[in-house]
Amino acid sequence: QAQLVESGGGLVQPGGSLRLSCVATIKWFSVFTMKWYRQAPGNQRELVAAISRLGSTTYADSVKGRFTISRDNAKNTLYLQMNSLTPEDTAVYYCNAEHSGASSWGQGTQVTVSS
Repeated sequence: QAQLVESGGGLVQPGGSLRLSCVATIKWFSVFTMKWYRQAPGNQRELVAAISRLGSTTYADSVKGRFTISRDNAKNTLYLQMNSLTPEDTAVYYCNAEHSGASSWGQGTQVTVSS
């Protein structure tokens, strides 16, 4: 099972940017589909963005054009560049690794967008 550690969260003003990172302890990181989820208080966890082993990306409608997911297979690291942040983006952001039906989660990193 993969071990995932997120970082990069914090407090940012509306309109600001943050870059989240997720370092994965996985033997074959490149074959995993990697995803970012988020969960705001009182809400269900929702998929934010995903990137396949081939580099194909998908995004939630709410973040399209503002967020960019990427991966560096040489560093076993997943990224989420978040621009034009709004208070509605406030949540705990989780990294997920999925392959052959197995799924692993990180502990999450808090993102707070507030003036």
